[in-house]
Amino acid sequence: MPLKIHNTLTKQTEKFLPMFERASGGTKEDEHGLVSFYHCGPTVYWVQHLGNMRAVVMADIAVRTLEYSGYTVKLVRNYTDVGHLTSDADEGEDKMEKGARREGVTPDEIADKYIKIFDEDIRMLNTRVPDERPRPTRLIPDIINMVQTLIDKGFAYTTDLAVYYDVSKARDYTRLSGQNLNKNISGEGSGEVSDPQKKHPADFALWVFKTGAHKNALQTWKSPFKSASVSEGEGFPGWHIECSVMALKYLGPTIDIHMGGIEHIPIHHTNEIAQSESANGVTFANYWLHNEHLLVDGAKMSKSEGTGHTLSDVTSRGYDPIAVRYFFLGAHYRSKQNFTFEALNGAQTALNKLRDILSEWNDKDGTIIQEYKERFTEKISDDFNTPQALAVMWDMVKSDKHDSNDKRATLLDFDRVLGLKLKEVKHEKINIPANVRKLLNEREQARANKDFELSDKLRDRIANKGFIVEDTPDGQKIKHG
Repeated sequence: MPLKIHNTLTKQTEKFLPMFERASGGTKEDEHGLVSFYHCGPTVYWVQHLGNMRAVVMADIAVRTLEYSGYTVKLVRNYTDVGHLTSDADEGEDKMEKGARREGVTPDEIADKYIKIFDEDIRMLNTRVPDERPRPTRLIPDIINMVQTLIDKGFAYTTDLAVYYDVSKARDYTRLSGQNLNKNISGEGSGEVSDPQKKHPADFALWVFKTGAHKNALQTWKSPFKSASVSEGEGFPGWHIECSVMALKYLGPTIDIHMGGIEHIPIHHTNEIAQSESANGVTFANYWLHNEHLLVDGAKMSKSEGTGHTLSDVTSRGYDPIAVRYFFLGAHYRSKQNFTFEALNGAQTALNKLRDILSEWNDKDGTIIQEYKERFTEKISDDFNTPQALAVMWDMVKSDKHDSNDKRATLLDFDRVLGLKLKEVKHEKINIPANVRKLLNEREQARANKDFELSDKLRDRIANKGFIVEDTPDGQKIKHG
């Protein structure tokens, strides 16, 4: 079943063909063939909210689907620990410095603290660990080299405040977003040009000097860049150049897949393409994937509005983090998803039901049911359609045409993509005391006599002894309460 991906760059859903298959004439019979996958990671100045967690889970689904399809994936996800200003368009304070001042520690300490929290959150959501997790502050020489390359090739220029990329030199600068160049930065920051020496409002910073609004910057490094008023070039990198450098260093000049949030299309990813292709002289990424936003009660998730729920917020209320993952799977990655606690309750209930069913099946090896595997593969290979893949899963689970051992084998196969940790669910043999067994028999007889009042009373008596009874088409099912 060919894997199809909606490519933001072409605005079309295309058959996925990685670089090594193109080079080998369309075959993946190459043990050295890797799919290169870059995922834009968090700016680690604060705890990431559930919208950020959804982005990571959606990227995880994409990676798992690629691996399910037989590919080997090299995944790189960065941490941004310098240079991301409060506006994506080079305006405002550095978010890391803002976090450092808020907590009275250094930016490095802020980064270490929130990287640890982020890593633990995504571990609880059962996402695959990236092969590389770079931080820009550890790659300053590489960043300086790419900025210098852009200057030497005539794509960048220097003012008294920064080194800028000249967007007029880019090839088809807005082809990812399709926007009018003059509107590319609308809605970002104040909309005013903070550096009067910039040639165009859309020109973006590659290196920001320690001067002007950033004269008290906490994280700076020496550089060879100079201007009329800056002799040593001390400063810090722009946010956009960081991702280009990290992708180049760990994945090469051209990568197969680049993924991030839809909010990155008009500025961050547009700028990555421009500077990477100008510096390296080749296509930057062949496929661009963008996940939509997670809403809260129909509005954008926001810390300032008190709706920036974190994973710890929901787990402290007793929710299983895997139920959060199950909730995310209920909407396509390119669709907005609305978070409510009612919806999360539904996800928790569905996950519990799935676990209960699985626990009733023997832990014996079965044979994967090809009919359902083909249907599941068809859905998940169609641009990672998790809602329809879940529907196929439930059809299989509820089917009475197949042995439970085969259904278990098939479910665990699906879970290679879904990531619900179903392999950890073990068959639970219920030891029912004689007095409870007697009540069960009495209740079964009451139901046969259609004496539902007595049946309900017997259910309550059984519950008081620590057991829960469920009525199913196959009869009474009992489990520990």
